[in-house]
Amino acid sequence: MTTDTRDIVVVGGGTAGCFAAATAAQDGLDVAILERKSEDEGGHIACGDAIKGKSTFPDVIDRDYLREESFTNENIQRAHFINPKGDNYDIPFVDDSGSVIDRKRYGEVLLEEAVRVGADIHYNTVVTDVEQNGRVTGVTAKHKGDTVAYEADVVIDAAGALSILQDKVDFAGTNYDTNVDYSQFCSAYREVIETEQPVDYDDAIVFKPTKELGYLWYFPRTDREINAGLGFQMNKPPMPLVDVLKRDLENQPEFENAEVKDKLGAALPTRRPYDSAVAPGFMSVGDAAGHVNPTTGGGIPGAAKAGHWAAQVAADAIADGNLGESALWEYNRRVQTDFGKRFAAMDLYNIFGSAHEVGELTDIVTALPGEMLIDLMGTKGETSLGWIEKIKTGIVTAIETRGHWGTLHEGYKVSNLASELKSVYDEYPSTPSEFEGWQDRRDGVMEKVYETTGAEPKY
Repeated sequence: MTTDTRDIVVVGGGTAGCFAAATAAQDGLDVAILERKSEDEGGHIACGDAIKGKSTFPDVIDRDYLREESFTNENIQRAHFINPKGDNYDIPFVDDSGSVIDRKRYGEVLLEEAVRVGADIHYNTVVTDVEQNGRVTGVTAKHKGDTVAYEADVVIDAAGALSILQDKVDFAGTNYDTNVDYSQFCSAYREVIETEQPVDYDDAIVFKPTKELGYLWYFPRTDREINAGLGFQMNKPPMPLVDVLKRDLENQPEFENAEVKDKLGAALPTRRPYDSAVAPGFMSVGDAAGHVNPTTGGGIPGAAKAGHWAAQVAADAIADGNLGESALWEYNRRVQTDFGKRFAAMDLYNIFGSAHEVGELTDIVTALPGEMLIDLMGTKGETSLGWIEKIKTGIVTAIETRGHWGTLHEGYKVSNLASELKSVYDEYPSTPSEFEGWQDRRDGVMEKVYETTGAEPKY
């Protein structure tokens, strides 16, 4: 068995892993990415491909190069919702246009950029175990049949939603979030399809509700290349994803005689971010830490930020010679007071939806005008309309929503609780010593959510 010693070892070469490695390398640290895929397959990840701009990406890679190489459609102006029981409707992007990317090329560029700024990538490397001695000290991996021991001051877990590392680490005596269950995840499948003729929604990301609190999407990479996919909550009965997608495609005229260019499936978190994603010598980022919008599955910008912040905090800890939980805690605080609070707030709508039949929720969506739906969920996980506008809109739609007033009122209560929850996350503690008290305050809000919705506790 050979030994490879590094300052930081990053397990996984996705968005979070690449940004972590690039950040660490630019800070002068010796860092290696361990990627289980081959170099040819590197960057090939199941994804919806849609992204809301690129301005939030950390400035540690050549973002212009990334854009030129992989942003195939930068003219997404709206979200278009297909309503099976009524009129379709649009929600315009007010602040900025969105984009759809070629996810494989995007992933390849991130790997290229990580190497350019000084990181090493070890392809065909499968991590099998974690080494610990009071803290995580490295990992053991298989590379082309040979066993390699990777020693590191900090191991960054970017191995995705099904990370094996979290099964191997002993988190006893730490605050690392182990309250994780399969029911908090979603199974997804997507195909990249080339149509014979241009579609008429190349300026939109298209959503359609499915059974079991899932949704089907059509995201146009170009006016003829569409990322089509769907997912479902794992706390619901299994859905035959491939068959459901196939039937829907057969009912859409634009996909007649279309050619499937690529197929891929994945699991992703549809839960709030981990309460804490650090332990001595160990940090989790991206999907491996629940850094995904739980209502849409979008996780690229959050993963980029998380990887960047993890590497920054790890670099400071290494420089100080303190690799304990408290030394890495600042990473938690950055995540939770930024996108973490929004994702935690959006998770309340998953909980709300789990307490109702999909048909009832669709009936409500059918009756509500678009502006009221935006207010119900909030574009940022909070309410947006003033009370006068709410009353006016409520009067207009009162007759249409007859029979669902209780559920609609419940939804507004959840919206207000989402705002309250975000305030709690704004006060995420700066040290582990205050963590238990913070959790108690957060759980107090969650108890009100469960009491309001009648949903089974998710955590």
